[in-house]
Amino acid sequence: MNFPGNIKYTSEHEWIRVEGDEAYVGITDYAQSELGEIVFIDVPTVGETVGQGEVFGSVEAVKTVSDLNMPVTGEVLELNEELDAAPELVNNDPYGKGWIIRIAVKDAAELDSLMDAAAYEASL
Repeated sequence: MNFPGNIKYTSEHEWIRVEGDEAYVGITDYAQSELGEIVFIDVPTVGETVGQGEVFGSVEAVKTVSDLNMPVTGEVLELNEELDAAPELVNNDPYGKGWIIRIAVKDAAELDSLMDAAAYEASL
């Protein structure tokens, strides 16, 4: 398992990497390995503001569908369009090319409630 130190983690297995006032969100290496082969990502919330902990979309694997929960309150600016043709990027590179959405962070203080890499690894 891979646990990059430059991102924050949720207990629901999403990650967030902040870059200024914006951030990238995806699912963790652990989450993708538990889900198995990912076949579709559905994010109907582009353009909407979604609260911390609220569902912003879903990830469909061969055997299951799982909700995606927002790590912090933010406006969904963009869906990773590469995932339309290649959802397996989430399996192959969950912290890089497999990012799911880009958001405008509304309340950076909410980041303090998330786990660092060591805490997330310890929670598994």
